Amino acid sequence: MRPNQPVRAGYADRMADTPPGGTPPSPTVPSAPPASGPIPQLLRRRRRWRRPLVFGGVVLFIAACAVFMVWTIGENIGVQALLIGVVAAILPVPVLVACFLWLDRYEPEPLKYLIFCFAWGAFVSTAASLTVNDFAAARIADAGLPAALTGVLVAPFIEETTKALGPILLLVFRRREWSGITDGLVYCGLSAIGFAMVENILYLGGYGFASGAERFGPATGAQQVIAIFIVRILLFGFAHPLFTSMTGVGLGIAARSPDRRVRVLAPIAGLLVAMMLHGTWNLLPTLSQATGQALIMLYGFIGVMVPIFFGMVGLAVWLRAWEGRLTERRLPDYVRAGWLSPPEVAALSSLGRRHAARTWARRVAGDAGVRAMRGYQFAATRLALLRDGSLRGLDRKPADRERTAREERELLESIGAYRSFFVGRDPQVPTGVWDGNRYHLRFPDGSERTVDAPDEPVVPIPVVLGGPSPVHPVLPPTPGWPGPPPGWSGRA
Repeated sequence: MRPNQPVRAGYADRMADTPPGGTPPSPTVPSAPPASGPIPQLLRRRRRWRRPLVFGGVVLFIAACAVFMVWTIGENIGVQALLIGVVAAILPVPVLVACFLWLDRYEPEPLKYLIFCFAWGAFVSTAASLTVNDFAAARIADAGLPAALTGVLVAPFIEETTKALGPILLLVFRRREWSGITDGLVYCGLSAIGFAMVENILYLGGYGFASGAERFGPATGAQQVIAIFIVRILLFGFAHPLFTSMTGVGLGIAARSPDRRVRVLAPIAGLLVAMMLHGTWNLLPTLSQATGQALIMLYGFIGVMVPIFFGMVGLAVWLRAWEGRLTERRLPDYVRAGWLSPPEVAALSSLGRRHAARTWARRVAGDAGVRAMRGYQFAATRLALLRDGSLRGLDRKPADRERTAREERELLESIGAYRSFFVGRDPQVPTGVWDGNRYHLRFPDGSERTVDAPDEPVVPIPVVLGGPSPVHPVLPPTPGWPGPPPGWSGRA
């Protein structure tokens, strides 16, 4: 991209502000690491002795809730109905989980946290909700009130609260793992999917097979399972994830806000909206049955739930694209400091460009190259999120600022290690040096040429970095900001 000129298609607009470079170093060919060499890894945080104890306690707690749910449902509907319900309820889970993981492709969350949220919704939330709902239903019956009040007033409150509690715990104790609303949607969505799966076991196995088989035989039970599967899963399978996604939006806003009031009020507002939406959903069939007007359910579904569903889908897709463009907004600061070149930043802003980079990496370095390129892309996205959080003022305490500076240093070093895995490896590309302003290329015939950065994104083929060293802080002044490492020469 040519400095100080407008560019097409919004390609790294801020790259136009790169500083002029000094005298470029000699573009000698760097020694490429062997293809079988180890792939650089992100530096690991030091583990504390408490973490294994906390992890073990969480696993035991979730396992206890799982045993309670299996025993309770099996005791109520029987082993055969339980097995049929499990098989039928699991069928849609991979599809729903894949949809939420698709949203999280730019900066995938740790697998352990995803499993935690799913298991929390499946076992902890269902165990608590079943207990509270049964207790409330008994009290409502004793008072002579309509049983439907449990589904309209009690169930939305306890179910949405317990589904959200797992992601809330992650936000409280692992807030730095949250990149924004997308993470809130993913964590809360997985919790809701787990909850819906276990709830569907009860409906499909109990109200479906067990009820039908007891009255008219196994064939009728199978027919009822199919009917409930079509209505409850194929038509309304999005309900629980949609409700809890409202809480996810509130948690995501809180995760990226430095204002204490927003951190408290946003999750509460999201949770209240989730409860209201859930309660309205449960109210529709109740009104239809009480008035004998089936159109109430139809109008409520088409006029209320479907628009909200598509609105949430649109928001999720927009947020996904926003997360990709975040690299173009934040990483130019590191280009000016000499850590990256413009095309490397622009090629991170969409999944198509990232896929092109991985295709190139596979061609020049095989499967190991693909893993290294993915690591590079992940580290660069994390760096952009870290920079964005610092500019938002999320690090209010000195300890947080020091930790951010340390993580920034680790990410920059990891990016440099990933880049070095590719520098000089592609024999079809001339040796290049980026001086902070333009490329200096040496061709096989020995000729040298100065070339401006392209106007359009290209595969981010790493070149030697020969621009100005980062002698001044990129992030706001904080203790321990990662300036140039000892002996750093600007080379990848």
